[in-house]
Amino acid sequence: MKVVDTALPGVRLIEPRVFGDARGFFLESFSARRYRDEAGIDLDFVQDNVSRSAYGVLRGLHFQRQRPQGKLIQVIEGAVFDVAVDIDPRSATFGRHVAAELSADNHRQIWIPPGYAHGFCVVSESAVFQYKCTDYYDPADEGGLAWNCPDLAIPWPVADPILSDKDRRHPGLKALAAQRLR
Repeated sequence: MKVVDTALPGVRLIEPRVFGDARGFFLESFSARRYRDEAGIDLDFVQDNVSRSAYGVLRGLHFQRQRPQGKLIQVIEGAVFDVAVDIDPRSATFGRHVAAELSADNHRQIWIPPGYAHGFCVVSESAVFQYKCTDYYDPADEGGLAWNCPDLAIPWPVADPILSDKDRRHPGLKALAAQRLR
């Protein structure tokens, strides 16, 4: 397994070891001991989620306010442009993001520790997106950040993405910072 640190503290790209031959491939998508020792992920996962989305769907940027979730993410069909954003106004990297293409072909995973906003955009015909969470989802605790906030300057690969009504209404970075500092 190859682990690559990113420009955001704790956010890591993980490339599992893939064993392939004419029959297909095998990879171990998670092992608590190995991911703790090699990737520094020493939190328990309590919930697994799977979503399927069509080309151009953008989900995010989401987070939980009081009970933030760490997420170990992978794509098992198709491809996505995946983004993590530092939303801690006290952080030296506040407002910065990292992005990576995750796909069924490259087998990459991304570890996003608790406290970051997360979103993704589907860049293939469709994608099946799977992620492990370190805390339970609580709709009353959910927060969001505007996907197209100019202060973030995220180079989304789809000009006019398909969004939920909720994702259309999230505040920009400055408004979010004001809320979080109260």
